[in-house]
Amino acid sequence: MRIAILAHEKFPHRAKTALGILRYSDDDIVAVLDRDNAGARVSDFVSDVQDAPIGSQMAAIDEPVDALVIGISPIGGAFEESWRDDVRTALERGCDVISGLHYFLADDEEFAALATENDCELRDVRKPPADLTVSEGTAADVDADVILTVGTDCSVGKMTVSMELARAAREAGHDAAVIPTGQTGIMIEGWGNPVDRVVSDFTAGAVEEMIVEKGDEHDYLFVEGQGSIVHPAYSAVTCGILHGAMADRLVLCHDAGREAIHGYESFSLPPISTYVDLYEGLATPVQEASVAAGALNTAGIDDEAVARRELEAYEAELGAPASDVIRFGSDPILEAIL
Repeated sequence: MRIAILAHEKFPHRAKTALGILRYSDDDIVAVLDRDNAGARVSDFVSDVQDAPIGSQMAAIDEPVDALVIGISPIGGAFEESWRDDVRTALERGCDVISGLHYFLADDEEFAALATENDCELRDVRKPPADLTVSEGTAADVDADVILTVGTDCSVGKMTVSMELARAAREAGHDAAVIPTGQTGIMIEGWGNPVDRVVSDFTAGAVEEMIVEKGDEHDYLFVEGQGSIVHPAYSAVTCGILHGAMADRLVLCHDAGREAIHGYESFSLPPISTYVDLYEGLATPVQEASVAAGALNTAGIDDEAVARRELEAYEAELGAPASDVIRFGSDPILEAIL
């Protein structure tokens, strides 16, 4: 499929869905839309993902496009009206529109009418299935080993680490799969349950359902974590995934240099040891799991020597092997968890 990705004013550093698709999707990326960086290319900002030109609007793309993907999600998952012209243009051209927002495009009267008129689809990947239910506590019964990425905050790399570890495990000869729990993972993998949109009673059940579905087909399942156990807004979904997955091992993800919760800067991040105690302590009554390794996101550090020192300090504080899976590879983590 040939796709364009909408990432206005947020590419690359605040467009994690866009970056995830550029890095892991098998689709051909025709263009990224970002008014602030129009005329540049993806490779001008990020070197290890699929390259594409950056344009100012959907109407300026001359090449055929099958779908427009909304590759950003503001806090709360709202739709910004400044994107309406791009979505409208895509639908008028017969393109599907794929969105991970909490605002469902299919419920927008204008978009729904245009989709019907032009025989295209509005896909709201954050819309959960209707038949979810509570957890039965059966995820631990599957044959696969379950590894869950957990975080010190939102947007620290949990999805990226899950994807990289699964890829590295497969390259090492293991049968591994990703369990997608958020919009980006679902867009990349083509399936999954958007747990941050699920009724709270059903969060653990939504994760358990996926574990049970895939658990006897693979040797390792890498569950994409969400949020953080100390996040004032998103801790509930973090706990739901932790208990629903009944993981065997945890990988703690952190963003180098981050001292406060993103978007909630009045809340300071606690010490790494506090996270280890919280995650292990909360997991244990349901399924004992240890923080077996860590992943440090050093994307914000240009100097590789400085990044290496930050990683060594994180590893020492964590008391377990760690790596930046993009910068330094996944081997130290894999050795600790497989």
